[in-house]
Amino acid sequence: MLDAGYLENWKYNSTYSGVPQGAVVSPILSNLVLDKLDKYVEQELIPAHTRGQRRSVYPPYRELTKAASKARKVGKLAEARKLNQQAQSIPSRDPNDPNFRRLWYTRYASDFLLGVVGSKSAALDIKQKIATFLRDELKLELSDEKTLVTHARNEAAKFLGYDIHILHADDKHDHRGQRCINGSVGLRIPKSVIKDHCVKYMRTGSPIHLTQRVNDDAYSIVSQYQAEYRGIVQYYRMAYNLHTLSKLKRVMELSLVKTLAKKFKTTCQKIYKRYRTTIDTKDGTYKVLQVTVERDLKKPLITYFGGVALRWNKWVEIDDNQVSKIWNGRSEVVQRLLAQECETCGATDNIEVHHIRKLADLKQKRCFERPEWMFKMSARRRKTLMVCRQCHEKIQYGRYDGDALKRQDYRKAT
Repeated sequence: MLDAGYLENWKYNSTYSGVPQGAVVSPILSNLVLDKLDKYVEQELIPAHTRGQRRSVYPPYRELTKAASKARKVGKLAEARKLNQQAQSIPSRDPNDPNFRRLWYTRYASDFLLGVVGSKSAALDIKQKIATFLRDELKLELSDEKTLVTHARNEAAKFLGYDIHILHADDKHDHRGQRCINGSVGLRIPKSVIKDHCVKYMRTGSPIHLTQRVNDDAYSIVSQYQAEYRGIVQYYRMAYNLHTLSKLKRVMELSLVKTLAKKFKTTCQKIYKRYRTTIDTKDGTYKVLQVTVERDLKKPLITYFGGVALRWNKWVEIDDNQVSKIWNGRSEVVQRLLAQECETCGATDNIEVHHIRKLADLKQKRCFERPEWMFKMSARRRKTLMVCRQCHEKIQYGRYDGDALKRQDYRKAT
């Protein structure tokens, strides 16, 4: 049984540490509070639900293996093989051994997971004890909506973005001919995770370009896509169905190609022809989209999309030391300013920077027809716009495109 508890919606009693009910508590206080829960589970619940060294042999399994051994000794190989096959379809150890009990516990922030070797009634009893401890000792309420008690082999518990369940396959054997994965804990990528990540790069069911990235240079665009894809793959590296992320890779690749095609005003086929190449990595040879930026007296900047192996590795270590940098943000503001070109009319003299407080200011109330400069800043998701002196004055005083932008004019229109 698996009991996954999530304490995201806590209800604080006003008698605890002087915190009013419904108040937001800092993460430091939360860790101090939940440390008491850790000690309660580890010092009281786990010892109370742990007994026995190993499960006893399952009697039906013992009878079948003994019968197969006797048949083999008298030369009845076909009968022995049939008996062994029957034995391979049932557990070798008693799954309901009353003398064997275990309780495992792990917690990350406010999410915790309990693994119980026992009956469902035992799991419900543990849940009730934890709920009582949280309510009486820590003045917290266990969310019933986000707490799941389920059989780990038939269903899965969600924990930190993974589906966690118990593997079972009688047809999986090791080099000795013995079943090798039954009873092991399996980590799986939920289907909803892949769907939610794909939606970020799709519209109406198909991959689409990202308008907010079109104005970045090609190196930044490819680096951004690669960093997002690598991060997802690296996080789910311990999932045995990691290969299902190939769908996400395809969606992101098409979105990347369409974004580059939009930037350079060309076709996707020409983008593939320009940037497609083959690279050799420690995991093999891959076809990738590679961008190279030549620099004087320095090594060229090279980035690519793809080249990440979708191989399951349950012993993987997180690699945060990535040498690839994403050159966007402030550096591109400087480049745009040094270009000395108005981004609205194309003038090349007296270039200035028009800056707004926040992007939400572009969505003015009662504004039915927004001017072109607002659309450009919204599409780029940038709070700066490089304009000439004349355009800047028109924008500043609400005369750009000949449409008055003053609020009293909007009131008159309504």
